[in-house]
Amino acid sequence: MSQPAPPQATPSVLPWSHALLALAVMAVWGTNFVVIRIGLDHLPPLAFSTLRFIFVLLPAVFFLKRPQVPWKHLAAYGLFIGAGQFGLLFLAMNGHIAPGLASLVMQMQVFFTIGLSVWIAKESVKLFQVAALALTAAGLAVIALNTDAATTPLGLGLTLLAALSWAGGNMVMKASGKVDALAYVVWASLFSIPPLIALSLTFEGWPAVEAGLRAAGPETWAAVLWQSVGNTMFGFAAWGWLLARHPAAVVTPAALLVPVFGMAASAVFLHEPLPAWKLIAAGLVMAGLAAIVLYPRLSARWTARA
Repeated sequence: MSQPAPPQATPSVLPWSHALLALAVMAVWGTNFVVIRIGLDHLPPLAFSTLRFIFVLLPAVFFLKRPQVPWKHLAAYGLFIGAGQFGLLFLAMNGHIAPGLASLVMQMQVFFTIGLSVWIAKESVKLFQVAALALTAAGLAVIALNTDAATTPLGLGLTLLAALSWAGGNMVMKASGKVDALAYVVWASLFSIPPLIALSLTFEGWPAVEAGLRAAGPETWAAVLWQSVGNTMFGFAAWGWLLARHPAAVVTPAALLVPVFGMAASAVFLHEPLPAWKLIAAGLVMAGLAAIVLYPRLSARWTARA
């Protein structure tokens, strides 16, 4: 009687084709901050964010089945990600923070998510998480000490609030269980659009919105489509496809490349300067993120070898 074949070991690295797909997603998500800056040249920030979610919702909502989660989850996620994350981020990037730094500061969502998990789900805090947070906090302190006309305290504060809203959205999606991430984001956009329209009309006014739409050229509409089709449709679909085929510990380290692409693209296309303090801040924040993402995986390997 033949013996059953031993179970296949879980791959510890991505195949080349999958690694290139992950790299493409990180490139889209990282360079997205440059694209936002381009769109803001003509569109008011809240109107721009509204258009982003309109194009995410339509026409995809007619082709993707609604996730079987409570409506209140979709509503909460739509509010956190729409009016919260992107509404605040677009406001911050409208002359209050440089795109490269915005891509870096937004990664604070990792630590905010951990903090919310400790507060809401009563998860325990690990020593390596405290050390990682200390590194990242030091990086933010360097940024705060070097605010100028390109990156103001208001811009830094708005971006941190956007990252906190992103973390709130993460907690809502986590509470929803395993879902199709793309369909989830598309249907949640139903609840992102109304508050963004109301905020845009209240604080920006229809004349400013109309002027922005009239001034919008091909590059502006390309920025809107990049936000919706590239950043959301391609990004979420490809990321979800990778996570469905590989352990999260194998896929998620690629996210460390988002601020790398963000800062590099800002330097190349927008000529954002990279003085020593900015590189030091980036190094500290990236070191903290690397510790959060990589330490558990490395620790598991060390334990297995012991």
